[in-house]
Amino acid sequence: MEILKTKLEGLLNDLPEKVDVEDVMYRLYVLQKIEAGEKDIAEGRSLSHKDAVERLSKKWQN
Repeated sequence: MEILKTKLEGLLNDLPEKVDVEDVMYRLYVLQKIEAGEKDIAEGRSLSHKDAVERLSKKWQN
């Protein structure tokens, strides 16, 4: 998945002056997951809260 350079710059600007590589990698991971979720929503691959609750309720009842 590609991350826009401007988003990457924003992520780097929000970091403290001293930061571990692990922190940078974690923030990139979170950013990637958020963008993947937004893409899924835009492409209709999501459930409403009501549908999610119904599916989980059925699963838990079995």
